Amino acid sequence: MEDTDRDLLPEGLQDRLPPSAAAAAHVARAGLDVLDAHGYDRVQTPTIEFEKSMASRMAGVQPRRMFRFVDPLSLRMMALRSDITVQVGRIAATGLAGAARPLRLCYAGQVVTIKGDGLDPARERLQLGAELIGSDSVAAAGEIVEMAIEALRAAGATGISVDFTLPDLVDTLAAKALPLDADKIEAVRRELDAKDAGGLVAAGGEAYLPLLTAIGPFDTAIERLAAIDAGGALSGRIKALREIAARVGGSARLTLDPSERHGFEYQSWFGFTIYAEGVSGALGRGGSYRILGRDEPAIGFSLYPDALIDVLAGETRRDTLFLPLGHDPVQAARLRAIGWRTVAALSADCDPKALGCMHRLQGTEAISL
Repeated sequence: MEDTDRDLLPEGLQDRLPPSAAAAAHVARAGLDVLDAHGYDRVQTPTIEFEKSMASRMAGVQPRRMFRFVDPLSLRMMALRSDITVQVGRIAATGLAGAARPLRLCYAGQVVTIKGDGLDPARERLQLGAELIGSDSVAAAGEIVEMAIEALRAAGATGISVDFTLPDLVDTLAAKALPLDADKIEAVRRELDAKDAGGLVAAGGEAYLPLLTAIGPFDTAIERLAAIDAGGALSGRIKALREIAARVGGSARLTLDPSERHGFEYQSWFGFTIYAEGVSGALGRGGSYRILGRDEPAIGFSLYPDALIDVLAGETRRDTLFLPLGHDPVQAARLRAIGWRTVAALSADCDPKALGCMHRLQGTEAISL
């Protein structure tokens, strides 16, 4: 019996073929070059780690989203990485614990989850990002948001927009300004996140209803949030958001959704989501957090640029030069040195156009086909 499914890939996994793989390499390289230029040192983390290590560095990490299995050598539970950020937190707390702060690190690699997010069935994605460890100040937040924008622009994204949020909004207000019983806080968070006014009232959060109006273009929304904050509980947060917006506002469209929680499970006072024109869904998220165990403040971002890669793969075609039999190798090397991509004939019947070439080397000249 013929084995008809031996070459099938599991749901949510795919190969990247030309030119998609080339676009992916360009995006990763362009993003990392930006981060390197800003003084962020690259680290590489293992694809597999002990589950306990990845689940214990930051609040809100969900082991149930990880592929887990028992290590035959140690008999301990292991997991495929679903988020490189937590691994960078481990590195900062162990191998680089004695390094000068603030510590600037960057990374790029594939991450895997058991299930895709929302309407996106993908279970493996490229994650590219940076972490600034030892500070979660307004200055640090401004630097991180600026770099996320610059990295996406260098990768080829246009029409970038950034949506700011305050992940600890409910906790801050519930402490004094708008008191909540401890058993109601999570429900109020959930209904605010869902923008469900009826659900918010049913959860005991009627006093939080005005927050649903502080959403939209940043300048308008921040004024509404300031007007709501009669007791001044959010004054520090509002001032910080204004400072960050002033720093990055010229490079992207800015919006505000202070009660947004989805995707910010381990963020503390500040978070943001980043989008680009012509690309479906969010391209990345970032914000402030604490590394558990060491209890150290940090701030960073993670980009998931697969949707951008798909767009770029459909737009990019590299100019390729066909090298006929008997061509001058010195001339070919010279042309590659100035940026040409070459494909050499292996036999007389090689077809330049079938091989994707747009030019042919004739003597010392590149002739259009």
